[in-house]
Amino acid sequence: MSTVIEAFQPPARLRHAHVQSVYPSLPLRRPGVERRCRALIENSSDIVLDCGEGARLLAHETTQARLGRPASDRVAILLHGWEGSAQALYTLSLGQYLLGNGFDVVRLNLRDHGDTQHLNEGLFHSCRIAEVVGAVRRIQELHPGRSLYLCGFSLGGNFALRVGARAGDAGIEIERLVAVCPPLDPARTLARLESGWWVYRRYFVWKWRQSLRMKQAAWPHSYDLSDILRLDNLTAMTEVLVRRFTNFPSLADYLHGYAIVGDSLASLAPRSRIVSAADDPIIPVDDLGRLARSPRLEITCTRFGGHCGFYDGDAGPTWVEREVLATFNAA
Repeated sequence: MSTVIEAFQPPARLRHAHVQSVYPSLPLRRPGVERRCRALIENSSDIVLDCGEGARLLAHETTQARLGRPASDRVAILLHGWEGSAQALYTLSLGQYLLGNGFDVVRLNLRDHGDTQHLNEGLFHSCRIAEVVGAVRRIQELHPGRSLYLCGFSLGGNFALRVGARAGDAGIEIERLVAVCPPLDPARTLARLESGWWVYRRYFVWKWRQSLRMKQAAWPHSYDLSDILRLDNLTAMTEVLVRRFTNFPSLADYLHGYAIVGDSLASLAPRSRIVSAADDPIIPVDDLGRLARSPRLEITCTRFGGHCGFYDGDAGPTWVEREVLATFNAA
């Protein structure tokens, strides 16, 4: 495990891990965040990216030129977490902050996220890394000669790191990469979700059911998910979907397929940074000690922060958003 630092010090009332994990994303905060992010939202354009092998992903792009400012030579790509979207509050907030600091911003939706169940017949699963690599490569092609920066939250951070590990072979040049609270060993993350505070488990079951219902409605001749929708256990739901709709022989093989412990990050091409919290109620922080030691990887582990929280109570950018900008500018 990396050394725990005291860099993030929220007020005492905000220090509990569940407060950090839940409060920043509560619906009651959306009106205020969306007002602050109006420039990002109102000036975004939708792009359906050809990711190769028939896969298509939806991105939302906001440029400096669209705002009447001088064109930027820096493009920040943002990835949301599982059952989130490019409209997640943390994605909007970071996007607006980077936009205000001279970046063009591309918010990318993973397959079947952000109401995109109709774009691809195949179901989303977390081992679909090739299409995310393809999306980043396509964004690079659309912005020739410009510097790319990549940041992901939770599962999006896991995807971002795997993109970074494949960037060299894919011909992608990323200046800097930040992953906020990424799952490191998915089997341990799933176990933590099942055994931890029931609110997280119920939330993800509810969100996942919504997504699966939308998938079934979009592809009624391909899917009958009624039996899966009756399950109320993440492990059971995942196992049935893995066995029915993927080529993985078991749940364990699937979870290992997107683990990034061991040597998975030894081939990181961009200078990368993981930001995690020791009190994360979903990601076991001890897994940080199981990552490959790479000269291109920096690990920051704070005492407080919860899961993708790092909320200090201010109306503006959070501590981790300021850290993302500082890391990108360090390039």
